[in-house]
Amino acid sequence: MSVSAIIVAAGSSRRMGFDKLAADLCGESVLTRSMLAFEACPEVVEIRVVTSPEKMGGVTEAAKRLGLSKFVEAIEGGAERHLSVNAGLERVGEQCTLVAVHDGARPLITPAAISRCVEVARAHGAAALAHRVADTLKRGDDEGRVVGSVSRDDLWAMETPQVFSVKLLRTAYAAVLKRGEVVTDEVSALMGNGPQVMLVENPEPNLKITVPGDLVVAEAILKGRCESNRT
Repeated sequence: MSVSAIIVAAGSSRRMGFDKLAADLCGESVLTRSMLAFEACPEVVEIRVVTSPEKMGGVTEAAKRLGLSKFVEAIEGGAERHLSVNAGLERVGEQCTLVAVHDGARPLITPAAISRCVEVARAHGAAALAHRVADTLKRGDDEGRVVGSVSRDDLWAMETPQVFSVKLLRTAYAAVLKRGEVVTDEVSALMGNGPQVMLVENPEPNLKITVPGDLVVAEAILKGRCESNRT
């Protein structure tokens, strides 16, 4: 089963204050780090980046500079994340039976983690990378006061990639668009519209770059990986 990758990179970076996807991370941008991981994953045969019109040319140039043989095109995204994903879904190659959707702002993803998700999706039709919630959770009110506790039993924090049968995800998104819903990830789109999504536990850091401090953490992790590979 060949895999098509859709890397979502159309966000506005409002909380960051600058374009987080273009931020430098050990010599490459956040976005190109994500692209490189999918290029190195053996199951992936094509890569599309969904982004804003003004960034499409830069994405294509970066792919050429890096020699990404699996990069197909940069395409224009929508006003909401699910619209961007749907735009990518419409362009998936006919030879691909699985599609992996990934947030471009998660540059620490590894080819091995992508492959694990693909393996589970091949068996079950739907898989999502995730990690168990470890923090103590509290519920707060509008004034910022603690009003209760939330059990973390059976709670998972969702990551990407999320990998699905192309047919399954297209059907789910058609239903979402028909209902006029806004969904924040593909698992939400599938809820109630197909088989159960299987969780693939990720033991490695795969943070989403959201605030400036995340870049410091991500750079430290990448440098640590480089050191480990040299020893």
